[in-house]
Amino acid sequence: MIRSRIRGSSRRFVEIIRDNKKDESGLQYKELASLIDRAVSKGVYHKNMAARKKSRMYRLLKNIE
Repeated sequence: MIRSRIRGSSRRFVEIIRDNKKDESGLQYKELASLIDRAVSKGVYHKNMAARKKSRMYRLLKNIE
């Protein structure tokens, strides 16, 4: 369940990035990072994998601005 929420949230994030919606993208990134951090705390993801995912999404976010 946690992984599917993260996948859905990341898909929404990428769609927002493609539409160049800067305001929404920042909010969506915060939500996605929070979900990923919760997954790490519950043992669903390894901390390095979570850092890699957040880093990739953050790079997308910074390219839009």
